[in-house]
Amino acid sequence: MNATDAAETARLRKIATEGVRAMIALTGDDPDRAGLEDTPRRVIDALIDMTDRPGDPAALLARVFGEGTGSGQMITVGPIPFDSVCEHHLLPFTGRAWVAYIPAGQDVVGLSKLPRLVDHFARRLQVQERLTEQIADAIATHLSPVGVGVKVTSTHSCMAVRGVRKPGAQMTTTALRGVLLTEPAARAEFLDAAR
Repeated sequence: MNATDAAETARLRKIATEGVRAMIALTGDDPDRAGLEDTPRRVIDALIDMTDRPGDPAALLARVFGEGTGSGQMITVGPIPFDSVCEHHLLPFTGRAWVAYIPAGQDVVGLSKLPRLVDHFARRLQVQERLTEQIADAIATHLSPVGVGVKVTSTHSCMAVRGVRKPGAQMTTTALRGVLLTEPAARAEFLDAAR
């Protein structure tokens, strides 16, 4: 981090700290009371930690191995646990993702890369629908497979602790590309594996 970036980060942290203090006061509490005096810093640190993205999708998916089973064989990884932050309420949502692709040839990506890809897109201010699409699009773009399938199931704190208050209600989204979208047998194979 250069000096300009450090100064800007310090400036934004100061503004954010005052914002969290104001939110505490808005709830009717005293941001200076014991137990709350360090809460603004902790809130900011937690939000930064929850949105710290590991890697770049192109770099994550760049290294492939020519040891695959051949064209036409589906590779599925899941369930992949993840945590994200709802961009509408800044509350967490947590869930599991299943990621599948059918390589166009013998080249396959390393097993750990798909969970890292999920984390890359989950660890930001996000909505589940976009998260699902971004994972599928990154695989389609960087691996050029004949098919991609992504299924995400999660529970949202914004629905559990406020508004409708339905803890445990799950949301499921899918994104299908290539033969997983056009061929019923491939789609069924993926959805059966992603249970």
